[in-house]
Amino acid sequence: MTHEEILSMLGDYVDYLIANSSAEAPMWNIEKVRSGKPNKWNYIDGCMITACLSLYKTTGDEKYLEFSKEFIDYFVQPDGSIKTYDPKEYNLDNVNQGKNLFILYDIYGDEKYRKAIDTIRSQLLTQPRTKEGNFWHKDIYPWQVWLDGTYMAQPFYMEYETRFNKMQGCIDSYKQFMNIKKHMRDEKTGLYYHGYDESRQMYWADPETGCSPNFWLRAMGWFLVAMVDVLERMDEQLYNEYRGIMAMLKQAVEDMHKFQDEQTGMFWQVIDHPEAEGNYLETSGTALFAYAVLKGVRLGFLPAQYEAPALRAVQAVLARVDAAGIVGGVSYGTPVGNDAQFYKDIPVCPMTYGQAMAILMLAEALYHTGEDA
Repeated sequence: MTHEEILSMLGDYVDYLIANSSAEAPMWNIEKVRSGKPNKWNYIDGCMITACLSLYKTTGDEKYLEFSKEFIDYFVQPDGSIKTYDPKEYNLDNVNQGKNLFILYDIYGDEKYRKAIDTIRSQLLTQPRTKEGNFWHKDIYPWQVWLDGTYMAQPFYMEYETRFNKMQGCIDSYKQFMNIKKHMRDEKTGLYYHGYDESRQMYWADPETGCSPNFWLRAMGWFLVAMVDVLERMDEQLYNEYRGIMAMLKQAVEDMHKFQDEQTGMFWQVIDHPEAEGNYLETSGTALFAYAVLKGVRLGFLPAQYEAPALRAVQAVLARVDAAGIVGGVSYGTPVGNDAQFYKDIPVCPMTYGQAMAILMLAEALYHTGEDA
């Protein structure tokens, strides 16, 4: 089966989702459906709308663009306010959907999108920070930095500062990545810990380093994509900073590749505990690795030889797509945990992360090969 055929199959599933979804009740958002609460502006929907816009870019099919616009227009008001979104909640997850506003603004030129972009930027202006300057992941998680948050906030931050603020905040974004490397990278494995607590008060925080004790796959996947997406939006005039993040990305991919399962091409939920009891090969993080590396190669951030392990990961993810287009083997929503068993116990079920990341991965794979998958 070709990548195009698989993408079509996934597209059919997305067609089913969008035909039965609205911004008020998106059927893909399992966590929200199970809560029984009204939908709000959130990062999970942001992932799927990003995937829909990627399908639009890849296929040219207007239905994906129209659905994305209709979905976001439910939230974005003419004055630039965003229904259900409160910047003062100081939740980095809520910044993620903002990336899609740039795309809609560029296509339609509607000033409400530009105003909404400013609304989200207002959150980052006063987002609480660690003493060294990194955004707290959430106001309810004081002094904490999560790898997930780099994907949620930094690409939006870099694009805003590059396009609309004369690059004034670009160095700040770069410094936040360097602080993560300083505090959260494990010298032995080269992997990055899921969370860091500057105060050392959380139950999972090492009293000396402040880091959580484990390397969670999807967090590493978010982090790799964050670096690629930030570089894509960064101006090369920032010579040292641009190359600093590029070198950081290259090293992280090299270190991550060492843990790719030789037999399947997948990665383990707890990355450095291969085949440990209770551990499992996880799909969404594998898809994020493939997407980040393939996109990094295409844009010249990574050497061409990195394409091979990424395409192996693509093959592995495709093997977990069923006849209905549903992506299996995806871990449920996951906060920072205090031991490996915590991550191993996270249940596996179809999730938006898996569906959206598989679509993004395949859309990117089409740039690399149109041959049989």
